[in-house]
Amino acid sequence: MDHKILALGGDGIGPEVLDFGLRLIYKIQDIFGINIKIEHDLIGGACWDKFQVFCKNETVEKAKNSDAILVGAVGGPKWDNIKIKGTPEEQDGLMRLRKELDAYLGIRPAKVYSGLIDQSPIKEKKIKGTDILVLREMTSGIMFAQPRGNKIENGLRYAFDTAAYREDEIERFVIAGFDLARKRKKKICSIDKANVMESYKLWRDIVNEVSKNYSDVELNHYYADNCAYQLIMNPSKFDIILGCNLLGDIFSDLVAVFSGGLGLLPSACLCGPPKNFVKGIYEPVHGSAPDIAGTGKANPIGMFLSIAMMFEYSFERTDISTIIEKAIDKLIYKVNLTPDLNGKLSTEEVFLKFIDELNNEARV
Repeated sequence: MDHKILALGGDGIGPEVLDFGLRLIYKIQDIFGINIKIEHDLIGGACWDKFQVFCKNETVEKAKNSDAILVGAVGGPKWDNIKIKGTPEEQDGLMRLRKELDAYLGIRPAKVYSGLIDQSPIKEKKIKGTDILVLREMTSGIMFAQPRGNKIENGLRYAFDTAAYREDEIERFVIAGFDLARKRKKKICSIDKANVMESYKLWRDIVNEVSKNYSDVELNHYYADNCAYQLIMNPSKFDIILGCNLLGDIFSDLVAVFSGGLGLLPSACLCGPPKNFVKGIYEPVHGSAPDIAGTGKANPIGMFLSIAMMFEYSFERTDISTIIEKAIDKLIYKVNLTPDLNGKLSTEEVFLKFIDELNNEARV
């Protein structure tokens, strides 16, 4: 089967890590004899500089006609103060892409690697063996709040955002979470603030209703503040964490602390349940890091693992995703990596050592 990828380099180090990701894909094509067509376009600040929008209509159409979208990194201080009238997604190219594609299922893994366990500020005895999947609802909730605004009221500045969810928006996300739980440890933690907010009361109700069809999956509810505490105190007891758009955003960065750095972590935003060649947007978790752009110091591992997720979910090639993950495991255990992980290697050097491990795994 042929596959089609839309490649969006974005800003800062984004084009660099994307380039190394594409080199990995070309290598995968050679090893496995598969055909992947790659199309390029702009997003984020790079798109704004040329077209005065953060995501073009043409880019959205290309994404709709692709099997997967691979993103480098988006944004930076240069564009932070640009304000556009309209909906929230007009202000953010990736938000628009997620909304237009209905990419509602955000997946953020956070795994502790034995070779990097000393990189985390959390004690080894607490984080050893931790392997968490944070699921974030991506296309609704307060991030897409309507109405929203700011004004002067009684001589004082006043700003507001409306937190709202519909039943169907929550339900499809939660069902996908339980389906993923069945493939892992059959444990789910749902986070909310149902003690004080109506939207979270609905959230908890829907989670409970869906759970009745998954009697084999253990469900626990946590208020978000307590979950943050429990995560730091005993992270290895968690497996899948379900959160709304806002809480999922916060907690996915929190669990990154266990891995030792954002440069290691991948992400996926799926346009449906994790099955049947679902379309997805894949990108490393790290930001655009404009301060190191062009220096050869960017960590490519998050990109490599994002590509592994692409092969798993959008191309249904778990054989390929498994080989990539095993090669990363061995690379991290053996090699002194990029400066963000207190290493001295360049992006190119890490890539070449990774390809050596990939070749070894492919021969096994």
